[in-house]
Amino acid sequence: MSEQFDVIVIGGGPGGYVAAIRCAQLGLKTACVDAGTGKDGKPALGGTCLRVGCIPSKALLDSSRQFHNLTHMFADHGISADNAKMDVGTMVGRKDKIVKQFTGGIAMLFKANKVASYSGFATLHKGNVVKVKGADGKDVELKAVNVIIAAGSVPIELPFAKYDGKSIVDNEGALDFASVPKRLGVIGAGVIGLELGSVWRRLGSEVTILEALPDFLGAADADIAKVAAREYKKQGLDIRLGAKVAKVTKNGDALDVTYADAKGEQTITVDKLLVSVGRKAATAGLLAEGTGVQLDERGRVVVDEHCHTGVDGVWAIGDCVRGPMLAHKASEEGVAVAELIAGLPGHVNLDTVPWVIYTEPEIAWVGKTEAQCKAEGIPVKVGSFPFAAIGRAVAMNEPAGLVKCIAHAETDRILGLHLCGANVSELVHEGVVAMEFKGSADDLARICHAHPTLSEAVHEAALSVHKRAIHKAN
Repeated sequence: MSEQFDVIVIGGGPGGYVAAIRCAQLGLKTACVDAGTGKDGKPALGGTCLRVGCIPSKALLDSSRQFHNLTHMFADHGISADNAKMDVGTMVGRKDKIVKQFTGGIAMLFKANKVASYSGFATLHKGNVVKVKGADGKDVELKAVNVIIAAGSVPIELPFAKYDGKSIVDNEGALDFASVPKRLGVIGAGVIGLELGSVWRRLGSEVTILEALPDFLGAADADIAKVAAREYKKQGLDIRLGAKVAKVTKNGDALDVTYADAKGEQTITVDKLLVSVGRKAATAGLLAEGTGVQLDERGRVVVDEHCHTGVDGVWAIGDCVRGPMLAHKASEEGVAVAELIAGLPGHVNLDTVPWVIYTEPEIAWVGKTEAQCKAEGIPVKVGSFPFAAIGRAVAMNEPAGLVKCIAHAETDRILGLHLCGANVSELVHEGVVAMEFKGSADDLARICHAHPTLSEAVHEAALSVHKRAIHKAN
């Protein structure tokens, strides 16, 4: 006989575990099923984000940044350090310790909130029955009034560059190199490619990034992408646009990567190859026959604006549905669905979900780009301000980048805030809050910002929309 629950959550990532905890907080008897394991092979909650994505990559980014600053920037501060070395094993070990701390933390939160945790692969059957193929070899059958699908996503594999976990890797493999590769190739100049490419470049690897699209960071505002590209070039990242990879062949212990661009067919030789061409919904094997839950042409679960599948009591959130594949978007959807199930209001505004790339300098944005506004026929006024004119940024020796504010030309409502520079992953939320409250550029311009801070660049960019910036010529 099936064990009965009010809610079963399939997936223990940032969408699933948050949904499960919020359901439990609301008094619902809740279970969460997750197939994830740690490096030790034991069950580990947290999904891709916590185990092999957001958190471990930030740990390596921070370690590599410390080393880069020591060897390239500390001299400007009068600090000398000769013969600095990076112990890659220690760096990776620190990353693993952080991951284990947080996966264990979720397990403790489940226990504290009385969420029943099941380890194994879940399949949804009709009637809201969930069958779990247990990690311990035992099968379990569960049933619930409501099921929340939070299955997440997996890397897209290229047919001519299949992952072998050694020389051709996905994001997980690139987090665990035993040593710094002399030559690292990256297919895809997206978030993963840029972040992990930056990690190994700072530690001395020759990094070549091949991007099939003709434009760099097409999702970002063009002015921000231009500044970022210039800084990456200074750092030694070799980013080649319009480079369509055709084949990858073994060359002894190395790899020959053949691609075509405007100059014709070319080949580079690398020691390791990171394939980061995007992710797809992890819905394979998720749905049994007869559930009524539909998948779209990209394998994503079809849902409405409230994350409901159209099948009574079945919901879906996060990377396996429409919208940006971002951990915080998944978490917000998890909370919204939990509250809808409990009879409360629940809503996620996809137009104000912030995006961040954690390179140096960081890139962040919320809302529309100037090009999107133009394509949609929206009249705009634009203001920008460089970090080079911000005292705090110069004092930190990080003057690169700018803030750009886009407002409706007639209503002055903020339509987008785009940033490139130090710590902009934190500053972007000024734009998120302002946009959620339907704020105008003038509203943001009239808010007092502490001096000296990096946030003054946001203030000045908002002032600049109406040609009122103080510390630059309008």
